[in-house]
Amino acid sequence: MNDTTLTPSQVIDTLNGLIELSRDGQKGFQEAAEKIDAHDMKTFCLEQSRVRAHFVGELQTLVHVLGDEPDNTGTVTGALRRGWMELKAALGGGDHAILEVVESSEDHAVREYQKALAKTLPADVREIIQRQSYSVKQAHDTIHVMRDRVSI
Repeated sequence: MNDTTLTPSQVIDTLNGLIELSRDGQKGFQEAAEKIDAHDMKTFCLEQSRVRAHFVGELQTLVHVLGDEPDNTGTVTGALRRGWMELKAALGGGDHAILEVVESSEDHAVREYQKALAKTLPADVREIIQRQSYSVKQAHDTIHVMRDRVSI
């Protein structure tokens, strides 16, 4: 962990990045759920979409507590955009192809949460980000198992 204390502005920037990441995940899981055939996978994706929406709300509250308005313009990296855009292209490839793209996007989300946790964050912010990070990792691992179960 970095020992340099972040300014409130840097903490807000970190939170805004995670807000956009969570929004993108929310939309991506929703889109996947609309196209996946297997009922259990569809249900899981819908639940993850709701979880990510909850994450957005939690992170926005933290930004408000820090005295700012959450960024609504978007700070999503190009790689994440490409990841969920690939989902659109894969939608014709069946459940396996959809889950491959979802897993790839979740790989990115796991990395972004790890980057955020490598920073010196206020304790209340760190606690929420750690909990969300754990949930994202769990979702990633579940998607991985589901993908492996589905024949190509």
